[in-house]
Amino acid sequence: MSRPVFWLRCEKKEFEKRAALTPTTAKKLIDAGFDIIVERDEQRIFDDSEYEAVGCKLVENNSWPSAPKEIPIIGLKELPVSTDPLPHTHIQFAHCYKNQAGWVDVLSRFDRGNGTLYDLEFLEDDNGRRVAAFGFHAGFAGAAAGALAVAAERKGEKLGQLNPYPNEAAMIEGVKKALGGSGKGVKALVIGALGRCGRGAVDLFKKIGLEDDDILKWDLEETAKGGPFQEILDVDIFINCIYLSSKIPSFITHETIAAAGKSRRLSVVVDVSCDTTNPFNPIPIYSINTTFSEPTVRVDLPSELPPLSVISIDHLPTLLPRESSEQFSIDLLPSLLQFPNRNSARVWTDANKLFEKKLADARAVA
Repeated sequence: MSRPVFWLRCEKKEFEKRAALTPTTAKKLIDAGFDIIVERDEQRIFDDSEYEAVGCKLVENNSWPSAPKEIPIIGLKELPVSTDPLPHTHIQFAHCYKNQAGWVDVLSRFDRGNGTLYDLEFLEDDNGRRVAAFGFHAGFAGAAAGALAVAAERKGEKLGQLNPYPNEAAMIEGVKKALGGSGKGVKALVIGALGRCGRGAVDLFKKIGLEDDDILKWDLEETAKGGPFQEILDVDIFINCIYLSSKIPSFITHETIAAAGKSRRLSVVVDVSCDTTNPFNPIPIYSINTTFSEPTVRVDLPSELPPLSVISIDHLPTLLPRESSEQFSIDLLPSLLQFPNRNSARVWTDANKLFEKKLADARAVA
């Protein structure tokens, strides 16, 4: 009987340094009887030699399209836009199950190639909780980016390019330095504070020196009355960490911002949830995803009002690529070990059923 195989592809998204499989988890899979093929990738935070040292087979960068069709391809972020059919099985975040922009085009590639998508966002345990998520580090990195944007705003500047940090200690030190030595005096509001993402944001704020009373931690109870919320306008940074599944009242609008006038304190919104193109986005004050090279976008407001910036980067955890990859990959490992039995293992059969349903939805509107 042949050994099960995973093919770790390179990431093509700019600044993306994370990996779905780290050398640590690759070794655990190899020890469990898997073969691991890894594409060479100078962008990845883990050196090629780290994979080679644990027994992975190295292949050329971006060579997965010519891989045998029976080998599953594992990656993180969405593939580059293309019309090429996809005949392989792909394990990745595809960002196409919530009617995001281009979702039909993405799914049609699988349909035409007779391939399969197992979306990492929708691999769930028996309790309906995601088996692996970058939530904590997304919140942690989002809060760091927000604090850096506030520091820039205080100087009358726009936040420049964000570059991934080698480790958490370096990030904390860098943010504190930008704020003049400490985040003390900065006030923040986190919505979704009880989830993984929200806990990450709160943790970063505490570690850079915000006092506990200056970190407003909101969740379902505080938002039950429905927005818009005046309280958002009374802090320096608003972090959105909710998991959006249906239409809800907007948290903040152009109208509430205008009504606050020149007395508004809010200067930075970080939409970690990043439902930018989702028709139910509760932060309808911006319309584009930002990037590491251009991390903020200005909200269109009358010139007499103080500026307001939005950060809407959809791969924030890559600001801490090594720690976030290790945490995610270790959490994903038990499910990957079950993959050879994907026709009977519930986490994979459920994911396949969801793929088939979304494929049918795409066919219906194509």
